[in-house]
Amino acid sequence: MTGAGAGEAAQAIPELVIISGMSGAGRSTAAKCLEDLGWFVVDNMPPALIPTMVDLGARSQGNVARIAVVVDVRGRQFFDNLRESLADLEAKHVKRRVIFLEASDDVLVRRFESVRRPHPLQGQGRIVDGIVAERDLLRELRGDADLVVDTSSLNVHELRAKLDAQFAGEEEQELRATVMSFGFKYGLPVDADLVVDCRFLPNPHWVPELRPFTGLNDEVATYVFNQPGAKEFLDRYAELLHIIAAGYRREGKRYVTIAVGCTGGKHRSVAMSERLAARLASDGVETVTVHRDMGRE
Repeated sequence: MTGAGAGEAAQAIPELVIISGMSGAGRSTAAKCLEDLGWFVVDNMPPALIPTMVDLGARSQGNVARIAVVVDVRGRQFFDNLRESLADLEAKHVKRRVIFLEASDDVLVRRFESVRRPHPLQGQGRIVDGIVAERDLLRELRGDADLVVDTSSLNVHELRAKLDAQFAGEEEQELRATVMSFGFKYGLPVDADLVVDCRFLPNPHWVPELRPFTGLNDEVATYVFNQPGAKEFLDRYAELLHIIAAGYRREGKRYVTIAVGCTGGKHRSVAMSERLAARLASDGVETVTVHRDMGRE
């Protein structure tokens, strides 16, 4: 096809999102969220059929502009077929993204036990054996994912809110950032792209009148940023993020999670996260702030 018809056909190629990740980590919730946002969702599709699905969408004359496909790992040919499908899509210049959902082993075990279902890959072994096998199968895909979401500490509503923030009302593909405060004593966020350590600052926990409050409190934030090096650190790291954000845009990376940590995730990391998020927003980056561990003490 040549001329105007060819241009129209090219414009009709639908946008594609592949939803994958650990069984029990929330793939079905993610699929329902995108369906509510107007995406055409296909659950448990064999990877080899994804290019065919995109071709059918392209023939819909714009009626199917966005397709989300949930990919399951129960087939052992998963990686081979998916790699071939992704290569085919790239050759056709299909705009596609991969969402990878995961959770910690103990959380996944509890979720499977609560519904009294076996893990799809455990065979005659234990649930944890299936989880280990699945992580091994998905390792390469996780590394290539555009968006990794750790659902260990998220309920269904929080997961939907996070996906809504990423996909609702998309008009152009700009960088979107999640700035997450956390406590090192509760472990590093597994979905962090960048990690910031605020433990070099004095801890408001040891100031009796500040201990009950969080970094969202003005007095706590003032205390944190009155400490030597705090404002300078914020300024320099914001400058660094400006450079990183520009590079991510050039490379087509659309999502970044910045994890800001202190000991308990209550004071310093919360105050610093709020200021960093404000700096990113002023730099034109759409930003979501999450305080993972605030309230756990």
